[in-house]
Parts: sequence; C-alpha cells; structure tokens
Amino acid sequence: MTTAVSASGLGKRYGAVWALRDCDLELPAGRVIALVGPNGAGKTTLLQLASGLMRPTTGSVALFDELAPAESSRALAQLGYVAQDHPLYPRFRVRDLLHLGRALNGRWDQRVAERRLADLGIPLDRLAGRLSGGQQAQVALALALAKRPRLLILDEPVASLDPLARREFMQTLMATVVQEDLTVLLSSHNVAELERVCDHLVLITAGRVQLAGDIDALLDSHKLLIGPRAEVPDGPEVVHVERADRHAHVVARIGAAHPMPGWEPRTLSLEDLVLAYLRRSQTRTRPAHDAAVAAHS
Repeated sequence: MTTAVSASGLGKRYGAVWALRDCDLELPAGRVIALVGPNGAGKTTLLQLASGLMRPTTGSVALFDELAPAESSRALAQLGYVAQDHPLYPRFRVRDLLHLGRALNGRWDQRVAERRLADLGIPLDRLAGRLSGGQQAQVALALALAKRPRLLILDEPVASLDPLARREFMQTLMATVVQEDLTVLLSSHNVAELERVCDHLVLITAGRVQLAGDIDALLDSHKLLIGPRAEVPDGPEVVHVERADRHAHVVARIGAAHPMPGWEPRTLSLEDLVLAYLRRSQTRTRPAHDAAVAAHS
C-alpha cells in the first residue's frame, strides 16, 4: 500500500498549549479521507503541518515518502490545498489567477482548468472579488487541481456555502477523483456528507488522534448495543453510554465478538460512530484547552 501522508510523533505547541500532540498516522494513497473533530481539536493544525504551511514542534510528516512540503519543493509540487475562506486575489480576473498558477507550477494544466471553469459557467474575465461564494470555491478548487496534484487537502471548503453550492462543489470534486489518481484529505463538520464520499476516517479531539482507519472496517468493528440499564458493560472497548428509563444504549468496539446475553447489537452509521467518540471526548477535555487552541486550529 502506498502511503500519501505519514506522520510520526507529530506535534505543534503554542506556548504551553499543544494544538496537536503525539500524532502517528499512515494515510493510504488513492483514497478520500475524512478528517473530523470539534472546533479547536487540531484538524487545521494537522492540515497545515502536512501542507508545509507551518513547521512542527515535534516529530515529522512526509508526503509520498518525501519530506514535508516546507522542506521539499518536490513534495510541494504534488500537493493542492484549498482553505476554508478560498483566498483569491479579489482584484485579479479569473484568467489572471490561471496565468499566475501557470507561472508558478511546472505541472500546470491550463486546458483542464479552463474547461472546468467553462463547464461551471464561470467567466474568465470576471474579477475574483465579484464571484459568488460558490464560484470562488470552484475557482480555488480548479486552481488546486490544475497543479495536477497527487494529494488534495481541503480544509472546510464548503463550510460557508449554501446547500446547492456545496452539492455542486462536491460533485466536481468526486468527478475528478474518479477520473484521476488522486488522494483527498477533506476536513468537514458535515459527517453525513462525508459518509457519501469518503472511505477512510481520521477523528481528532483535544489535539490527539482518537480513531483512524477504513470506514467500512471501523463500522464493522463497532456496534450499538441495547440492553438493560442495570447491566451496562464497562471496559476500554466501551466508547459511549446513554441511559434511558429502562434500557441503555452502548456504543462499543467489539468486532465480531458476541455481546452479553440480553443485549441486542445493531449497526452504526458513520455519524453515530463519530458522535459517540465526540461525546466521550467531552468528558475528558479540559474547557481551557478548547479555548486556548481554537484560535490556532
């Protein structure tokens, strides 16, 4: 298996506060990877470390077995990045942005970029600052894809878009994934949307990776158990417990094991699984940590 992103002991500290700590990851190439977690969890920190926008305090990160982009121009050439605010030069026309991209990137594909924008009805002579939010997101994506990257990093790219613009953006993205040998690392709060397009998951809370792996395998290994309130199981395999008047709902990592007698196993959706881990983290996360790292993550 080819590894797109490899992190070993990766960490980033701001003063006494760790935004990301002890991060060990092996993300497979050719996959669409969901990065989820609450605000301030360390998601953007991880993406910026992987993309070379910041340097780690501890550990290392590699793309396709190269050094991080901050240290390797060859690795940087294989990376496309789209931030949440889709930063574009507002006084540049779209064609000027394409010209700039062509001047800065040796693998630039002008024809593909122009065709994508034409298919979306985005005029090349329009000022970037006068495009709608959805159009700006599409231009940012077109610029990133025109680099012909092997890895595309998307940090909440559709957070500010309306539902139709989000759907069009994701359709453009997935069409590209099907057509090209592309690995996508996608951060988003919309878990239901991620479940439709992603096949690998990384979940971060309080600056640490809590869960990582193929989504199908993770869902197979976790179950929702429904049983008597008075006999709730305990142990490291228990992720989250909710108690009702007579019954308890337990999310547990039990694999193929049979639950205790009297407990009914049910399958989980990705959203159920993510929420269970997020709820568990709420009882373990210090409120001061969230406030301290929110500005950096």
